[in-house]
Amino acid sequence: MTLFHSVILGIIEGITEFLPISSTGHLILASLLLKLSQNDFQKFFEVFIQSGAIMAVIFIYLRLILSNKLLIKKIIFSFIPTAVIGFLLYKTIKNIFFESYNLIFFSLISVGLIFLLTEFLIKKQKLFLQKSIKDMTITEAIIIGINQALSVVPGVSRSGIVIVAMMIMGYRREEAAEYSFLLAVPTILAASGLDLLKTNFQLILGDGHLLILSLGLITSFITAYFSIKWLIAYLKKNSLVLFGIYRIILAIILLQIIK
Repeated sequence: MTLFHSVILGIIEGITEFLPISSTGHLILASLLLKLSQNDFQKFFEVFIQSGAIMAVIFIYLRLILSNKLLIKKIIFSFIPTAVIGFLLYKTIKNIFFESYNLIFFSLISVGLIFLLTEFLIKKQKLFLQKSIKDMTITEAIIIGINQALSVVPGVSRSGIVIVAMMIMGYRREEAAEYSFLLAVPTILAASGLDLLKTNFQLILGDGHLLILSLGLITSFITAYFSIKWLIAYLKKNSLVLFGIYRIILAIILLQIIK
């Protein structure tokens, strides 16, 4: 991997981590197009640069997080199911899930269709979006966490599954997006920390690796900051239909490339 690859993947991670379109799917597609092998350093790099995206969330929402103890409590209860499932399935996720392009293809398609179905129900007034984060109960927080746990399957999209699950529960799109951002903080930090503990540090200390990791982290932070701001503004006036269609198109492109 070169510094050029680091910047490209950092940009892709920052843009796609919080959009409901699967950052994993995009990073895998980018790696295929750039002809990067999925070696141990490549896998660690893709997890590590997620921390840059998380830094952007903390930068934007730190004051809100520190001033709202009830919100922190809800986030903790949402995080627990993901933490348990992620820990138990760690080896399966790394060694099987991320090696299955068919699984990624299926996840992109199926969640995209769920987006379209949810928006159809809203349009037909079968589903109403009226709730905000402050209305959330602890039980709902746990249910949201269980849904987020599905994102251990690559291609599902952690933010996407949280947003659509909350919309089905009656939460406004932008409120669901903001909660998905906040929930990402403990979720991704825990995943990155677990990967770090299980990583051979020679991967980090190898020739030029520190610079590559740092550049990817910084690029991810900058692009994630603008991605978050854009998504909130977009969802205040628009639906998930565009993202649903995009996911299906991405799946088809990915399928064609890996044939």
